[in-house]
Amino acid sequence: MNHFNKLIFGLAGFFIINMNVASAKIHTESVEYKDGTNVLEGYLAYDSSSSAKRPGVLVVHEWMGLGPFAKKRAEDLAAMGYVAFAADIYGKGVRPKDTKEAGELAGKYKGDRALLRSRVNAALHLLQKNEYVDTKKIAAIGFCFGGTTVLELARLGAPVKGVVSFHGGLSSPKPEDAKNIKGRVLALHGADDPFTKSEVADFQDEMRKANVDWEFISYGGAVHSFTNPEAGNDNSKGAAYNKKADERSWQAMKDFFKEIF
Repeated sequence: MNHFNKLIFGLAGFFIINMNVASAKIHTESVEYKDGTNVLEGYLAYDSSSSAKRPGVLVVHEWMGLGPFAKKRAEDLAAMGYVAFAADIYGKGVRPKDTKEAGELAGKYKGDRALLRSRVNAALHLLQKNEYVDTKKIAAIGFCFGGTTVLELARLGAPVKGVVSFHGGLSSPKPEDAKNIKGRVLALHGADDPFTKSEVADFQDEMRKANVDWEFISYGGAVHSFTNPEAGNDNSKGAAYNKKADERSWQAMKDFFKEIF
């Protein structure tokens, strides 16, 4: 193929890709659902220009609760062709006003894994019922507290193809539950994260003993919350945004999805 033909094919591909992006119509809406008698309010996002079945991705928020960060991630996933549902673990209208309150609220659920599992499972059930979701192709991702949550969803034995934890807590009060994991596990970790440093070895041992199909990627120079620009840029605080780690971890998730779906 000569240079002219290569150029023509390259331009054709460029226009086709951009036409597809332009034709996407991302529909978003807040959705009320329940865990028992508890009312929750999540955020649904998908491309409404297509009626085809597609993989679904559950998104779980960080310790400040469902907000702009998790919603934006859901929208990004919708633009990639997935049906994304950002879960609400805390409950409708329950949002911590500061980090102290966030720590207490997140601690409540981390200290009661049965409750945490129940909340995330309720969100999974809602996603499974969506008319556009291929129920055989569902994954879950989570950030910080949400990373802990999606790992618990996997340990519960939920029918998901895989889970991705972004700088999540890795500990488990019942590591033997890893034997219930049905899909793959991808943990994306800040190499200098002071909050979960002591959990890494136990987590990896847990995965090995249960013969889980798992991956662990550690990003040098990254601490906790490395995907969130709101975390600032001061590593000495233990939590800070890291652009390279953010971009690389998101790409790792994309590659993971290509494999499991």
